[in-house]
Amino acid sequence: MATAIPSIACLGVIGRNNNPLHISIFPSYDPPTKSFTPVRTPLQFSLLLSSTLDVFDLRARNNAASGVGLSGDYGLLHAVDERLACYGYETNTGTKFVVVVDMRGRRITGSLGTSGAASGGLDGQGSSGQGGGSARSRAAQAGVGLREGEMKPVFKAMQTAYIKLLQNPFYDPDEHAPPTGRGGKRITSRTFADDMRRIGENWTPGVTNL
Repeated sequence: MATAIPSIACLGVIGRNNNPLHISIFPSYDPPTKSFTPVRTPLQFSLLLSSTLDVFDLRARNNAASGVGLSGDYGLLHAVDERLACYGYETNTGTKFVVVVDMRGRRITGSLGTSGAASGGLDGQGSSGQGGGSARSRAAQAGVGLREGEMKPVFKAMQTAYIKLLQNPFYDPDEHAPPTGRGGKRITSRTFADDMRRIGENWTPGVTNL
């Protein structure tokens, strides 16, 4: 028996000028072919990331009107369809982190015992990351769907990776988010890309540290 669980389909970083800085795409499980493949093309994911900008702007305006200010963690931005959902976080410098979650991106093979642990294996790109048994147990306990706060470890890890990038003396933030308010270069750091890949591959529902 196989049970579908959420996985990360895409991670995106958007600059303060609303310019794309980085995008990482991850494969999802496809039952008909029994293989892992991205559920959208790179262009479609880019459009999904762009579609979140209006939600960021609307929530920022609502927060300003109510005197809340910048809340940072905006949580669920919008559901794309019955499978994909976009979550967002905005830093105090205007950099936006977006996570696109595939609600059926991975599967657990085997059965669940009375203790909630999976007797089978966890299929997906993150199975070789952290301890397999603990990852299976967390995923089994989480089941289908996401609880409030599930994305906080992801945003924390993304922000940590971004801060580490800013500390690189060879990285010039103004090249990627010009003070003129227009355009900007994409992030080309291999270390940053590796960090994003690690985050996307190792996250499963219930993970508290990335």
